[in-house]
Amino acid sequence: MNLKDLFKRSRSNGSFDSPIQLLGDNTILTIIAFYAITFIIFGFVMSSPREIISGLFRILTVRDTLITDYIGIGGMGAAFVNAGLLNLMACVLYRITKAKISGMVVACLFLLLGFGLFGKNLVNIWSVVLGVYFYARFRREMFANYINVAFFGGALAPIFSEILYSSTLSLPFRLPLAVGTSLMLGFILPPVAAHLPKTHLGFNLYNIGFTAGLMGNLIVALYKSYGFVPDPVMIWTSGNNTILGTFLIVLITSMILGGFWIDRQSWDKLPTILSSSGQAPTDFIALVGFGPTLINMGLCGLIGLIYILLVKADLNGPTIAGLFTIIGFAAFGKHPKNIVPIMMGIFLGTLTRSVHANDAPLILAALFGTTLAPIAGKFGWLLGVLAGLIHSSAVLSVGIPKAGLNLYNNGFVAGMIATVTVPVIRSFRNNVDQEKI
Repeated sequence: MNLKDLFKRSRSNGSFDSPIQLLGDNTILTIIAFYAITFIIFGFVMSSPREIISGLFRILTVRDTLITDYIGIGGMGAAFVNAGLLNLMACVLYRITKAKISGMVVACLFLLLGFGLFGKNLVNIWSVVLGVYFYARFRREMFANYINVAFFGGALAPIFSEILYSSTLSLPFRLPLAVGTSLMLGFILPPVAAHLPKTHLGFNLYNIGFTAGLMGNLIVALYKSYGFVPDPVMIWTSGNNTILGTFLIVLITSMILGGFWIDRQSWDKLPTILSSSGQAPTDFIALVGFGPTLINMGLCGLIGLIYILLVKADLNGPTIAGLFTIIGFAAFGKHPKNIVPIMMGIFLGTLTRSVHANDAPLILAALFGTTLAPIAGKFGWLLGVLAGLIHSSAVLSVGIPKAGLNLYNNGFVAGMIATVTVPVIRSFRNNVDQEKI
């Protein structure tokens, strides 16, 4: 069912009676920029300007392979300032290009805000973005048509950092190789990304993660054949749950209250979101307006935060990135009913093996793995739990070939799972329907 049909069904069923409260693109961008500014203010509350400047320098000059927590590299203040500034720069670019603000844009910008604490910084994403810009020029099209791909494509930003700060190569060779490789990846990203939704049929919301995983495999294989082997990284901070939890609760609460302030009829429109499968593309802003969407974002963020705290996991750069990815994609496919089964499945997967739900790979899987939410939304909670269970196993090994150079490893794994499982599910369902006839 497409977006128009779902909207008509919602209206005819009386899901909501009041008209959609439309906000201008600049207003929505301003709201997103508000959260970026909040990150910056929080950073300056946590650290002195001198600490932030020195911390930013360390962040901008570090290798960014998974898992590199910027809080552990530059300190709390520098990490949040990096994330906020990066998001503000992106908001400005969206404004300059006059890109239409949609649920996908909101997902992209909130994901960028989260990953500003974990893998993306003020230096390493721009070569990929520029590569996508060159592709738009090559196609004689507006960059606004590809700007989402450009910023989602920051998944491959660690390749730039890994090459630039490699100790095995000389600087005169490292710099052009890092820039050239990233430009090339950005240039080929749009056509590859446009093709791959046909394989997972929109049941993996992180299409660029799937795309970046395939491209990352090729790049790593190429460089490994010449003896360039990235070393694994594991920088993971802990002990900050109280201060970060308080900060996140305030932000999430502001989303829920802000949604009601924007549209007083938001609660009546939430059932329309909850009745959606979430299969991409499902733009909740176009469906019910920004007010109910913002509430859905807050509710999904609250679920993610509760899960982190219940399993006693750490709040840090990577887990906040996962949390803000859930929040962002709650404007484009995710809602409480379709993410909870996936998280349940991943948690059950930890109970069946000698692992813990708060282990770094598995807490990230529980957060980022909600990319498979459309499976639960379309085929029911039981198959959603099964998809999460499969994801909890696959994510532990599939990321190895890319050597941590794709930040959206869960999107790559989920793309494979959706590509394999969805046709099987549909085949069995069609067979059962035929037998009933």
